[in-house]
This record gives sequence, C-alpha cells and structure tokens, in this order.
Amino acid sequence: MADGGRMKGVEGAGGCTGDEEERNEEVREELELGLSLGRRGWHLPPRQEPAPRSLNWTAVLPEWYTDAAGSSRAGERASGGQLIPSLGFRDMLGAILDGPHAGGSVDVGWGDMDDEDEDRDLQNKRLRVRRFGEESPQHSGASATPFGSESFLPISDEHVHFKLSCFPEHELEFGLSLFPNDGGSESPRDANNELVDDAENSGGRNSEDVGIKMDLSDDLLHLIFSFLGQKDLCSAGVACKQWRSASVHGDFWKCLKFENTRISLQNFVDICRRYQNVTELNLHGVINAETLVLEAIMFLRHLKTLTMGKGQLGEPFFQALAECPLLTALTVTDASLGSGIQEVTVHHDGLRELQILKCRALRISVRCSQLQILSLRRTGMAHVSLNCPQLLDLDFQSCHKLSDNAIRQAATACPLLAKLDMSSCSCVTDETLREIASSCPNLSVLDASNCPNISFESVRLPMLIDLRLLSCEGITSASMAAIAYSRLLEALQLDNCSLLTSVSLDLPNLKNISLVHLRKFADLNLRSPVLSYIKVSRCSALHRVSITSTALEKLVLQKQESLSSLTLQCRNLIDVDLSDCESLTNAICEVFSDGGGCPMLRSLILDNCESLSIVELNTSSLASLSLAGCRSMTFLRLSCPNLQNVNLDGCDHLQSAAFCPVGLESLNLGICPKLSILRIDAPNMSILELKGCGVLSEASINCPLLTSLDASFCRQLVDDSLSRMAEACPLIEHLILSSCLSIGIDGLSSLQCLHKLTLLDLSYTFLINLKPIFDSCPQLKVLKLSACKYLSDSPLDALYTDGALPFLVELDLSYSSIGQTAIEDLLAFCKKLVNVNLNGCTNLQELVCGSDDCSSVDMPVDFCPPNSAPAKSEEISEQSGRLLEVLNCTGCPNIKKVVIPSMANFLHLSKINLNLSTNLKEVDLTCSNLHSLNLSNCSSLEVLKLDCPRLTNLQLLACTMLQEEELESAISLCSALEILNVHSCPKINALDFGRLRVVCPSLKRIQSSLIS
Repeated sequence: MADGGRMKGVEGAGGCTGDEEERNEEVREELELGLSLGRRGWHLPPRQEPAPRSLNWTAVLPEWYTDAAGSSRAGERASGGQLIPSLGFRDMLGAILDGPHAGGSVDVGWGDMDDEDEDRDLQNKRLRVRRFGEESPQHSGASATPFGSESFLPISDEHVHFKLSCFPEHELEFGLSLFPNDGGSESPRDANNELVDDAENSGGRNSEDVGIKMDLSDDLLHLIFSFLGQKDLCSAGVACKQWRSASVHGDFWKCLKFENTRISLQNFVDICRRYQNVTELNLHGVINAETLVLEAIMFLRHLKTLTMGKGQLGEPFFQALAECPLLTALTVTDASLGSGIQEVTVHHDGLRELQILKCRALRISVRCSQLQILSLRRTGMAHVSLNCPQLLDLDFQSCHKLSDNAIRQAATACPLLAKLDMSSCSCVTDETLREIASSCPNLSVLDASNCPNISFESVRLPMLIDLRLLSCEGITSASMAAIAYSRLLEALQLDNCSLLTSVSLDLPNLKNISLVHLRKFADLNLRSPVLSYIKVSRCSALHRVSITSTALEKLVLQKQESLSSLTLQCRNLIDVDLSDCESLTNAICEVFSDGGGCPMLRSLILDNCESLSIVELNTSSLASLSLAGCRSMTFLRLSCPNLQNVNLDGCDHLQSAAFCPVGLESLNLGICPKLSILRIDAPNMSILELKGCGVLSEASINCPLLTSLDASFCRQLVDDSLSRMAEACPLIEHLILSSCLSIGIDGLSSLQCLHKLTLLDLSYTFLINLKPIFDSCPQLKVLKLSACKYLSDSPLDALYTDGALPFLVELDLSYSSIGQTAIEDLLAFCKKLVNVNLNGCTNLQELVCGSDDCSSVDMPVDFCPPNSAPAKSEEISEQSGRLLEVLNCTGCPNIKKVVIPSMANFLHLSKINLNLSTNLKEVDLTCSNLHSLNLSNCSSLEVLKLDCPRLTNLQLLACTMLQEEELESAISLCSALEILNVHSCPKINALDFGRLRVVCPSLKRIQSSLIS
C-alpha cells in the first residue's frame, strides 16, 4: 500500500500524455531514491514548456517535538492549538501544472485528522501512506529527517520550505517528514495526551480497521533484505521505520547497480557521500554516467569494480580513476572513447582486469603495471599500445581495424602472456605467430579462428594446451607437424578447415578433438592415452579411422558415407554409434568381437549400414545391438551371453539367424519374410515374436523360461519344429499359431508338454479335429478358432457332452461354419464361458436362449414322469450358474431374432454386440445385469423389447425401421439408461425426445443427427 499511495501522489490531476507519463516515471524513481537513500526532498525535473509566469509559494512547517514525535498533538502544540494537515502533491502542483495563477504568496489551510487512524499506524509500527490530498498530521523540525534525528545530510532552510520560482529553470523542493527512528516505544494517546491501555484501545476497534502486525527481528530482517536489489530496498524503505532503518544498512549498498536507471546528479552524489564504502558500481546505460563519476569520485575511494557503457567517456574520466586506488576491475561497453582525434590512455597502478568491449576509439594506450586480463573484443581502433608487464590474458577478437603489425607489437610486449584470442583478425600471419611464440614462451591458450592467412607451419608453441583453428583456410596436413610439437596439447578444434585432408597425431595429453565439415578430410589417426572426446561430423570423404586411447568411452561417427575401415584400440570404450555409415564392410564385426580392441563395449548401433551382408559378433560384454535398416544382411550370428536388447527392424532380406547364446529376455524379429532358419538359445527369454516369418521352416528354440510365443503367419512351420519347441519351452502359457497352415495333428498332440498353457490361438488354419487339443490341453482358458472354415459342429460336441476343457472361459468361433444347433448348445451347457465371439457366423439365424435347454440331449420327450416338476425346478436352479458376460455377434448376416428371457438365467451378461446384423428384426431381452447393447446398423429392426434395469448405453445407429413408439416402450423399463444413440434413425423425430426423457428420466444424452 505504501508503494501504491506514493505512486498516486506522483501522478498528475488529469490524464497524461506519453511525454508526461515518462516524466512522471522519472519523478517516481527520484522520489523512491530520495525517500530511502537519505534525500530530505526530491527534485522535479524541469518541464519542457515554460510556465506563463513565476510563482513563489512558501509554507513554513512547525517545530518538531521530540517528546511526542509522530503524534498529532505535537503538531497541535506547535501551531498554537490548531491541527496542521499535510500538503498534498496535487494541492501544490495541480493548479501550477494545469493553468496560470496570479503571483504572490498563497496561504495554506490546515484541517483535522483521524486520531484513531493515526494511533493505529503508530501502534503497528507502520508508516501510514495516504493519497496525496488526504488529510494527515504534519511533523517537522530541524532534527527530524527521514533517517531519524541524526541525518547524514545537513538540513537547510530550503529543505524546510516549499519554493517555486521561475518554474522551468528552478527545481521544486519540499520536505517530507517521516516518523523518527529513535527506537523508543510509542503508544496511542487520548484527547488529554494520556496513554491509552492496549487492551482497551484494541478491543474497541472494528476488525477491519486493525492492521496486520509483522514484527521481525533486526537480524532476520537483515537476512531478508540481503536478497533485494537497490530498487526493491527503496520500495521497502518507505513501509515503516524498522524497514527504513534496515534498508539503509551499509551492507546492502556496497554494490550499487544502477544499470539503465535514471538518476540525478545530486541524488547520486548524496548516495556516494553516505555510502563511501561502495566496492562495486554499475552505471551501464545511465545518462551522463561520466559526469556522475567525476562529481562523486572523491567518495569512491574504496571502489573495486566499475562498469560503464553506452555513452561518451573522455580523457578526464580515465584520469580520474587514479582517485580510486583500490580499483581492480573496469568494464566499458558500447561507448565512444576520447574525442576521436587523440589517443585514449588508461593508466592505473592497481587495475588487474580491463574490458573495453564494442567501443569506438582512434588509439588506445594501456599502461597498468598490475593488469592481468585485457579484453578489447569488437573494439574499433587502428592502433593499441600496451605497457602491461604482468598481463596474462589478452583478447583481440573481431578487432578488424588492427593491423598485423599492431597485434604483433601488442602481444610481444607482454612476456608473461598465457592466453591470446585473436580470432576474426583476418590480417594475422604466420610471421606474427612465430614472433609471439618466441616472445611469449608461456602461451597455453591460442584462438586463431577465422584467420585465413595462417597455416601454422613452423610455429612452435611447446606450452600450448588449448588450440582453436576454426575456419582457417590455410591449415593443411602439413600443419599437423607443428601441432604435434605441442606435446602438452589437450584440446584441438579444426572445424571448417576446407583444405585439411588428413590428421595424424600422437599426443600424450590430447583429450578433446573436433573435426566438423571437412570436405576433403579422408584419414584420421589418433593416439592418446587420455583421449576422451572425439567429434567427427560431415566429413563426406573420410574413409579410414584409427584410434588408440584408454580413456575414450563413447564414439559417434554418424553419416560418414565413405567410411570403410575402422581400427579401434580402446579398452574402455562403452558406446559406439556408426549409423548411416553405408560403406562399412563385414570386417567391422572383428573390431567389436572379443580380441578386437573393445573389451568393454556395451552398446553398438549399426543402423542403415547397407553394405553389411554377414554379421557375426562374439562378445561377452555387448548388451545392446541395433541393426535396423540393414537391408543387405542375409546372415546373422550372435554369441553374446549378456545381450539384453536387439533391434532388427527392416532387415527384410535376413535368411538365417542364430542367437546362441544370448541374454535376451524378449525378442521381436519384426517382419522377416525370407527367414527360413532360426536358432535361439536364450536361458532368460520369456517373450518371443516370430510373426511375419512366412517361410520359417526350421526353428530350434531353447528357452526354458519362455512364457509367450507368437508364431503368427509362419505358414511353413511344421510339426517337428513345434514339437521341439514344446519340449524345450515347457513354461509357455500363451501360444499363437494363427495362419500356421502346416501344423497338423502331431504338432497339436505335442502340446501336452505345455502344462501351463492357458491361451491357444489357431485362427485361420485348416483345423478339422479338435480332439488333440481337448486331450493335450485340458487346462486351456482361452481358445480362438476364428475363420476355421473346415470346422464342423461335431468336433465341438465334447465341450458340452464330455466336459472337455473344464476351465475354458473364452471361446472365439467368429467367421466359422458351425451351425445353429451347436451355437445354442454351447450357450446352454457351457456355463463357465465368460466371453463368446460369434462374429460373422453365417449359419446363425436365431438366438433364442432358455426355450429348450435340453433339446440336444438324446432322450425321449416323455421320459420325465408327470410328477417331475420339482426335478425340473432344481435343474433350472442349477442353470443359474451361467457366467457369460460378453456376447459378440457382429456382422451375422442371417440372424433375424434374438430372445433372452429371464428363465435363461444370464445373470452376469453385461454386454451384447449385434452391430451390422442387417436382417435382424426382433430383439427381446430380459437381462438384469446388462449394461451395454449395440444394435447399430440393424436396418431391419422393427421389434425392440427391453427389460434391463441396469442398461446405461443403447446404440441404435442407422436402425431405419424402428418406430418411436417401439423405442419409447423399450426404454420405459431401462431405469438406468444414460446414453441413447438414434443417429440416422429417420422415424424418430427431435420432437419425440421430450417424451423419451419423460419415459426414461435417467437419460442424459441423446445422440442424433436432428440435434443442431
């Protein structure tokens, strides 16, 4: 609130234009600094347009009473019993800024104030901030300042009076008195200046008028304020006396950061005068920063770091730096130095770091005996003179105007130089490098990138550690002899050296090397025991690589189209990526096998290496292998006992594969249409997918822990192979043999070894006899016989007459040729079936459950005696154990009638799907647990009777013959129905929806094309 009140006081009386808003912003910033940094008053910047006439306005403030500082009664005694209100900002400036006034003196009236509000502010140790123009008590006095009774600024008469004369040329000043920071206790007083009891005072107030107390210890407040910047400290300083006292602590003002901030000369001088222990000052982007420093230089004797920028800095500025004996770092950015016709001299005996960045100067002379770091990056100058005997780091990057001779003289004048950056100085020659090498024997870091005139031949730098020669057109293979002379070299960058054809280096300390976009580069030979990083990219001509290192762990050589020979002696190499190296030959396998030089290899990527035809890997360390896209590979043999992952996607020409032994837990061969021979010896494998291996005829799989085998579409898989797999993999639970046309009775009989087999899929086969399955797999729970067109009714008799497959819960007979009677008997007598799929069964004409459950039993009709009614009742009671939950009859073209009465006792049936049954005319369901019914696209449906109290979803899409009356009657007994889809039902109008909702109140959503 304090901040908000202050901002409202600074704003003008009316609307502001863009220029006025900018001036008001400057006023606000000056006011913040004035309040929190010690200014008694603040200065309004001169307006651009002159006032029509000058005015003199004087208001004399009463004397400050220290015994009751902050009390409204003190002001009353000082003014002879009259309360003195505050003078609002708009009261002072509104008439002056908005229109002309007659000259002379203006008397100011004083009003009353609210004792209760004032007492509240004092009790809560808060400065009450009011909008300008709001009445408040006025306190003044020679000893009262914004920082207590002992201000660091002397208070003159002009700080106690408001003055306005010659408005455009003079400044407006007025005093602001805050509560004293004397640390004494202050309590509210009554009308007789008596202390008021705290309990009485607080108890009689409304809860909305009581301020929130937040008394923090000085140490805690000091810790919190240590995270704030100058601007935030200024805002916090006007909140209350405690915060004001904490915000002006010298610890927070050792680093003055006024970057891109508007600050007046007087305010800056006052700040520096108060905080003379400032060690860091940032004036980057401050207008007239040079003038500010020159005026306050006498108070900056403890300054250590100075940052300037965006302005004009003349010779007086650099001379004045001598007044700061402790200055160690100077940064000047984007500034104009000197007058442009004379040399700029930087002379300071204590300066250790000097950065002149992106500046403009004619000549620069640096004479600093202790200087260690000098950066003139991107500075436009024609000459530089250095007298810095202790200089270690010199940066001339992008100094385009410096001549070769100027750089040579400057660098050779620094005998202790250890780091030199002259990148993008296009005039530098080999002669300069040789003289620098001779004069600076300790040079360890050199950046000569983008210097087209250097070849680095005959340059000897024995202490060099880091060398950067990016985009140097003169660098060739002959330059490597000079580089090899630097035995201490650790990092080398040779990117974009277009004439470089080969690199052969034997450096004992080389750790990093970068070779990117070298169009003619063909041969790489590196020997270094500590080499740990190699970057080779976009070297289209590279065909041979030889690397010897004991520290290299990862090697990436992607998209090296010409690479055909690779030699590695890297005993700690872990990851190798050779993706898209199209010219790699089969010999690469010897490099990564045991004895090939990479004993610790864990991951190998050979994706899209199209020249590989035979891959044989024998390694005990490899855990991950990717051969995706190797289309020419026909033979694969892996002997990797620790192999955990292999990717063979796109290896569509693979003919023979052997995984003996491997540590794989799962294997997906993808689509290998030409794979005919497969051998797998994987003791840990649990999942194997062979679908798509259409010509696989010989398979030897030894996986004792295998639980799932998918051999879909293995059309040539024979009984012998299936028998061997069953014997070697006794734990198989899921076996998918869909479209395995060569599997016969012998193969199915061998499944008796699979004692845990619960799922068997024989869809799309020529299966005729189911007895081998019933005999060898009594524990089956899921049997899929979809599209077994040669399967007749009789093989299914054992399911409901002999009790075959007693644990069967899911049966799929979709698109089969079984008849109406077999289907009825299955539903009647296989009580444990949970999911039955009869999709596309053309022989299914009616589905009437419960009408004659015993019709298939061979006994006369009159076998039961007349008094057998109790027996009949017990039989019906036994039938209540049916567990059927899902019945799918999608696309049965000849079914016409579906009736499930209550006597059928399908108590668990929850979902029925009759979609696309185009000849279905009648549906009559009485199912107490049915939740979902799909009759979409049943275009002949005319009769619909439902007694399903739990039905929630009814789909009637495109039921073109269904009448609205029939639907209304059907859903009347569906008390839980929520979703009804009648889209494309022409005989059901939108006007009928209201009646449907009345009949079925639970209905929430009706889907129809008639609803907009």
